[in-house]
This record gives sequence, C-alpha cells and structure tokens, in this order.
Amino acid sequence: MKRILYWFRNDLRLHDNEGFFRAVQDAEAVIPVYCVDPRHTRELTAIGRPKTGPFRAQFLQESLDDLRHRLREKGGELVILRGNPEVVLPEMAREYQVDAIYASKEVTQEETNAESALSKALKSLNVDIEFFWGSTLYHVRDLPFPIARLDDIFTAFRTKLEKNTPIRPTFPEPESITLAPGLRTTGSEQLTEPGEPTETDPRTAIRLRGGETAGLERLRAYLWDRDALRTYKETRNGLLGEDFSSKFSAWLALGCLSPRRIYEEVKRYEAERVANESTYWLIFELLWRDYFRFVALKYGTRLFKPTGIRHRLDVSFLHDRDLFERWAAGETGVPFIDAAMREMKQTGFLSNRARQNVASFMVHDLKLDWTWGAAYFESQLVDYDVCSNWGNWCYVAGVGNDPRENRYFNIYSQAVRYDPEGAYVKHWLPELSRVPAERVHSVWSLTSAEQAQYGVVLGKDYPLPIIRADAWLKSERVR
Repeated sequence: MKRILYWFRNDLRLHDNEGFFRAVQDAEAVIPVYCVDPRHTRELTAIGRPKTGPFRAQFLQESLDDLRHRLREKGGELVILRGNPEVVLPEMAREYQVDAIYASKEVTQEETNAESALSKALKSLNVDIEFFWGSTLYHVRDLPFPIARLDDIFTAFRTKLEKNTPIRPTFPEPESITLAPGLRTTGSEQLTEPGEPTETDPRTAIRLRGGETAGLERLRAYLWDRDALRTYKETRNGLLGEDFSSKFSAWLALGCLSPRRIYEEVKRYEAERVANESTYWLIFELLWRDYFRFVALKYGTRLFKPTGIRHRLDVSFLHDRDLFERWAAGETGVPFIDAAMREMKQTGFLSNRARQNVASFMVHDLKLDWTWGAAYFESQLVDYDVCSNWGNWCYVAGVGNDPRENRYFNIYSQAVRYDPEGAYVKHWLPELSRVPAERVHSVWSLTSAEQAQYGVVLGKDYPLPIIRADAWLKSERVR
C-alpha cells in the first residue's frame, strides 16, 4: 500500500490545493499532518515579542479546527504534531512506513531551512519529498523570465505578466480520502497560552474567523451577497466598517483561500454583474501579493536586513526603545497614528491606508529601524504574510521596490484626506470625542481654554506629540 504523508503548511484548504490533491490521487492511503513549529509559535522576535501573537494564534487555531472538520467530511483526519518538522515528520514517516512526503513550497529562509533539513533527514529513510507551488495567482514556473531577472519595479513586472502569462485553473477538492490504517490522531491542541487575551475589541472593523469555510463565506458575501466589489476601487482606502475592502488577506496568508479561486470568482462576477476598474483593482492587489513573494524568492535574506533588497549602505536608523514603545502603544500624540496603532493592538487588524501611514511615521518621522516595525507587525497582525509584510516595509523605508528613495507621508494631510470628519480617530480615541472635526487631527494645537471646552487635557488625558507635528502644516511634501 503506497502511503503519502501530506504536510500542511500555509495551505490550510482543500480547494485548489495541488499538493494535497496529488497526494490523494497518487497514494492508496494519505496521512494529513500539521506541525506546530515552536520556532514560530514560541520564539520571540528581535524586539522581544512573540512571532505569533494571540490574535494570529487564535486565527490559526480556528483554521486548523476547520481543516480537520473538512477532512473528516471526506473520510480523512488531521494529525497535529508539536515540534520541528525536520524532526517529527521523519519519525512519523518511519512509524507508518511512508513512501513520500508532499508539501507546499515556501520561499523565505526559516521555511526553506526546514525544507532542506527535512529532505536531508528523509534520505536515510529512503522517503521521497515533493514540494508544490500554490501560494500565488501566477505559478512561478509560468513567469516569462527567470526569477533572477525579476524586474525591481512592480509596473514592469505587472505589464509582462498581464500581456503574456496565463493563470492556471484551480484544482478541485478530493472527493474522498483514505487514511493509513491504524493512524493515531491527536486532539485539537490549543496554540495560545492560558490567560492570553484573544477577545477582539467590539469596535473592530470585522471579526476575522479562521478557516477555509469562513474564507469562502467571506468571498461569497463580499462579491455576491453585498455586491461590494462593484465599488472596491473607490472604497478600498476606507478606515471604518466591514466592506470598505475585501479583507481576504488573513485567509490568503494561511492559505485558507486560494488567490486563483478569488480570481475565478472575480471573473465570474465580471461576466454576470459588472466589469469595471474595481473588479480589475482586486486582481491588481493580488498581483502585488505575487510580486512580493517573487521578490523574496529573488533576494532571499536581504529582505530582512535594514539595508533592504537594494543593499543601501547609505541609510541609518535610530534604535530608541522608548520612542518605539510609544509608537507601538499608540501614545505618540498624533491622533491618526495613535488610532491606528491602538486598533492593531486591540484587534490584530489594520487597513492598508493606516499601515502605510504608521510605517511612514515610524521610519521617516521617528527615524526608527524599519525592521522593528516589520517585526511588530509580524507579532500583532492576524493577516501576517512574511513576504508581503517585509516587502511592504522595505518599500516604505526606501530600501525596497520603489524608484523613489523617500516615500514620505504627511500624516496631517493624510488624516484630513482619509478621515475628514475625524470619525476613525474618535472611534479609537474616545478621549478626543468632543474635539471638533476640524481640530481633532491637530489636537496638539488646542489652547488651554479649548482643552477645557472639549474635555481633554493634553499631557494627561491624551499625550503631547513626540515630534514637531506643526511642521506638517507647513510642509510642501504632502501626500
């Protein structure tokens, strides 16, 4: 009896999962396994925070529970192991006399180190290993150039792909699964530590529930039930509410949703309802996600270094821990920044527009090491994706895929443009609820009499700014 162990990684789905589909087809019995790698769930980042914070841990837990349920519906099961994959997977392969291990392919160093170590360990057991690419809209083997010649400017990359490269069709779900005889399963091991806060603040834009089932429900609801895709391009820079953006990113990050499944649904939507700039723009955003994964494949560890993929030795950053902690806590005295940082701290979610602003503020106004910000996002965000996260931070810091060396955001200008009534700021900073909209984004300029009138004492109820914020009001570098 041919047996294949399938190692689930960031592909926690049954739809459009080539590796798992092939495993079911190629073997007479399959062993579906997920490894809880302590290097990802227990180790701390360089800034002293867990790599996987409680919000992402809960989303992962829900995703694994859902995957197990979906496997059981087809006669399968999910075995959850705790330990380094290169150690625990060979042990299981030996115990169940596995012929091969199939898994999805990753591209960044920690993940590829585990792949290499596993491959080496399996040689002595005479067990084959095969990896499948399934994380992007465009398959890496279909790129019209070798990865070493990937354009460093996104627009050039996009133009080449859209003109010349087809998108592969999705794979169906396996109809049924045959497990290896005598397979011992495990309970649903809790990933978060007892007492860790995982309750999301009720003010959150959306309650993100992990798993393929929830991801497919969100896809259907956003496109078909609410018809929100029709206006995506106009609303995508929103800050409050469930449907100003698709919010697919968390399910994409863990592979609960396939980008190709999203693409096919968008194309069906275009055929049955409307094709416009908004429908194209969602695919455009999936292309950006692809691009950062290919950039990580091309540049390797340079993605994680302060000098970035451009290897800019001319840049330097501060390492002021107090400034960093005030930024992380949302206590900078700049309402638009503080509202965003508190939203992320209390929900694990942050809109794309807010991410760009808090990143620019940290790098260009506080002059802090951008890798600290990327590491904080890694710990805090539900939708953390290693390639998109570090690629975007490189971009904002001027050491990545951006032809401009200084992508500076005038935070006051951004706040007035994207939160003109101050609704977002007041949503997350209730201490400023009585400040008029025309003053709330420059609250530091309130006189003592105005502070008394609006019920906020600067330096007590709300912090004074940690930078010279009035410079934004005079700056010509407005974006």
